[in-house]
Amino acid sequence: MKKKISFIGVFALFAATLAITPAANSAEQYSIPAAPKNVTASVSSAGIMVKWVAPSNVQPEVTTYVVSGGQGSCPIYVSPTKAHMQTILPVVDGQTSVTPTVVAVNAYGISAPGTAKTIGAAALSIVNKRSDLRVIQLDQLSDFHGAIEGTSTNAGAAILTTAFAKDRAAVPATFTLSAGDNFGASPAISSEFEEIPTVEAMNLMKFDVSTFGNHEHDRDMAHIVKMINLSTNKWVVSNYSSLAPLNTGANKVTDYVIVERGGVKLGVVGMNTPETVDVVLPSNLSGITISPDTAYINKAIAKAKAAGADLVVVLNHQGWAENKGGVASGTLNTSAAGIKGAAVVFGGHSHLQYSTISANNRWAPAQVVAQVPNSGVSYNQVSVCMNSSKVLGAHVNVVTAASISKLTPDATAAALVKKYKDQVSAKLDVKIGQVSGIFPRGGTPAVERSGETEMGNYMADLVRASTKTQLAIINGGGIRDTFPAKTYTPADKTLVRPATGVTGPYDVTLGDALTVFPFGNYVATTKMTGSDIWKAIENGVSQYPSAGRFPQISGFKFAFDPSKAAFSRVTSIKTADGKDIPNDGSVEFTVSTVDFMVSGGDGYVDVFHPTTAKIGGLLVDILVAGLKADLAAGKVTQLPKLEGRITKP
Repeated sequence: MKKKISFIGVFALFAATLAITPAANSAEQYSIPAAPKNVTASVSSAGIMVKWVAPSNVQPEVTTYVVSGGQGSCPIYVSPTKAHMQTILPVVDGQTSVTPTVVAVNAYGISAPGTAKTIGAAALSIVNKRSDLRVIQLDQLSDFHGAIEGTSTNAGAAILTTAFAKDRAAVPATFTLSAGDNFGASPAISSEFEEIPTVEAMNLMKFDVSTFGNHEHDRDMAHIVKMINLSTNKWVVSNYSSLAPLNTGANKVTDYVIVERGGVKLGVVGMNTPETVDVVLPSNLSGITISPDTAYINKAIAKAKAAGADLVVVLNHQGWAENKGGVASGTLNTSAAGIKGAAVVFGGHSHLQYSTISANNRWAPAQVVAQVPNSGVSYNQVSVCMNSSKVLGAHVNVVTAASISKLTPDATAAALVKKYKDQVSAKLDVKIGQVSGIFPRGGTPAVERSGETEMGNYMADLVRASTKTQLAIINGGGIRDTFPAKTYTPADKTLVRPATGVTGPYDVTLGDALTVFPFGNYVATTKMTGSDIWKAIENGVSQYPSAGRFPQISGFKFAFDPSKAAFSRVTSIKTADGKDIPNDGSVEFTVSTVDFMVSGGDGYVDVFHPTTAKIGGLLVDILVAGLKADLAAGKVTQLPKLEGRITKP
């Protein structure tokens, strides 16, 4: 999305973590399992005897249990078919304490832990410690989106740098990984400086490997090549048709990489979402095609193993969507089912939290599938235990920003953030207006991607008025924050901002405008027939309720039925005064939109007549002008009312 404004600020897309809580189950009611009960532990020379009571009435059924003893321990898988819920937890050479936990796993996710009392060094003195076991720790996040500045919800680079260093000190074989979208759709503190601050911060955090997300390609090929070569981490992707366009510098992109640390050779394979081709300008990919076929992943896994990898993990920029009807679904789940030979598959893209572990049996080794929300809200800390030949178990711990908030921020990373914060504040802490309330954004499903929303109405109206067209259509995915922006924190403390007990009106700044509309899109005008408009709206609702292509409109209204098949969902389109817009070529309208959509972005291919469309000024400039006009007139810009422009059954 897709062009760079010289002074652009951007917001990291924030989607709320989908919380699924255990509930009483029946054959028709599904949930994550309840925590195992009555967990006890006793010491023997062989290890720690852990016993527990299985949760009852679990739907979907429990596929495995994981017994662990804390960071640096050896987690093990236990089959739910065992007659008694008990096992011997081995103690790794060097462990000085063990806090036994048991979690139950099903397709919906991983239960809260059942926990026994901590066993200290004195009690462990009789245990025969295991020197043949290797514990690998994987610190992984995704969709960081340049969130280097800590906020009330995300950790920020300075805290994460400290947390990752602490993890590496605790477990020698610790690897730090990203599943893509490190930058792009970033706050102004990163995007204003061409995303260089994020790369520099990730270097300080000592990331080992990253794959690509769609947002790595928000700018042209020259930009991503520059970012690759500023990075100290390796980049991997196996489902691109060619890596040559990316490999014009010294830091070469490969289909797999092996990183060795703590006596462990970790193979890492990458995969980007095929949706990338629909959500970035075609020129940004420079002829690269992106395949959904996991066969490419499996080939890279095989190559990594042949090259000596002890363990292989996949960084997969695809996401979980929902748990429904006893099945976990999403492109992450579909692709993970086709991936063979990887102990862990890390996801991303959908900005949701999810984890599960497939059943462990002699025909198919267990596989962890895990993702965390965006912007450094949390990261996965996955511990994997191996003997000389196989994985014995893996434990998924989600480290939240709140849980590490008391760590001492890394001084170097903090100085880096401050340097760029000072520069961006001087440019963007410029008051451009006042608003009566908070323009909402996000939710599950995200309001701007599932229906009429206040900012959609306001912005589409401004665009239509400024271009003097009859209709306007913009993509909901271009709206990237609340307004005032939650992720933009002005240095100027005299500005009135949303806070507890503050009801508004609120001051808004240039930084807010650039955070809400970060992509540098230009306004475009064109002429469209009724059939063109129907085609556009059918595309817009085709992926309801999740895709950024969902239309926000002005000058007309439409109804659609999401229960119908994609591209057959629109039931009516009418002008604002209630006249039918026919699905034919008999009527023509002037329409304003953005250049990204005109060029076929978000699936709007051959809809807006790109050869005759006229490109105007920046979209964000229209927003700024509208707010400034109200401010000059002494008016507070009012939160628009929803008026039924978009309806569904």
